[in-house]
Amino acid sequence: MQVSSETTVHPPFGVAVAQFAPGSDTPANLVTMHELAATAVARGARLVVFPEYSSFFVDPLGPAFVKAAQPLDGPFVRALGEVAASLGVFIVAGLVEKVDDSTHFSNTLIALSPAGALVATYRKQHLYDAFGAKESEWVARGDIREPEIFVVDGMRVGLQTCYDIRFPEVTRRLVDAGADLVLVPAEWVRGPLKEQHWRTLVAARALENTIYVAAADQTPPVGVGASMIVDPMGIELATLGERADVAVAWVSAERLAAVRRVNPSLALRRYRVEPII
Repeated sequence: MQVSSETTVHPPFGVAVAQFAPGSDTPANLVTMHELAATAVARGARLVVFPEYSSFFVDPLGPAFVKAAQPLDGPFVRALGEVAASLGVFIVAGLVEKVDDSTHFSNTLIALSPAGALVATYRKQHLYDAFGAKESEWVARGDIREPEIFVVDGMRVGLQTCYDIRFPEVTRRLVDAGADLVLVPAEWVRGPLKEQHWRTLVAARALENTIYVAAADQTPPVGVGASMIVDPMGIELATLGERADVAVAWVSAERLAAVRRVNPSLALRRYRVEPII
């Protein structure tokens, strides 16, 4: 199992959660994302996290998503790469990705470097077949494979999506792969107790793994908003309300190491995570 080194100290850097409500107009979504990313950078962000389905979203899921799906080398990813390069920032966002199945699409996360290069992807593994929804009718379930970890200023970053947060083994597997910071783009649907679930689960994944978690949700009318950045002690460092906005918090390898000295739960664990094939 890999954990952060306590001997190498990197300076803190800013992580931003940028929340908005994507629509069916992909170019308009990109304009909004550019504006929010620029605001994040002006506030000190080195990494900006956008919601699930940033490229395209309508309610409910349906054939419009399949029609709007794009490949990883398509115009949305290229344009967002240009945004990342122009601002000199890492960007993570949700893509409606085209797959070979003409009746489904992939709910995919993309991570872009400050050079505009694609440095990691993640395809949602646990589909939202709950609370009356049936995401699997339209979304191809992501394969279980080795996590793609990318590095931002010495800190190792992993990806997971929305409903995955209800499965603690997803985050633990990322931590076993070396992640110090886990990003959770989401479209956390509103409903009774849903915001309480959101806050509790995000904080729990940070606290039980002694990591940072940055979770970016869509805003109402469908999402709850409440995007947040939580530290390894489960403390909300920055939180948003229900409107489109950006929140920034600083993450620190020194803080991570200090928390793990006080709470060495990763070193004391007696179980491992194994995929169900």
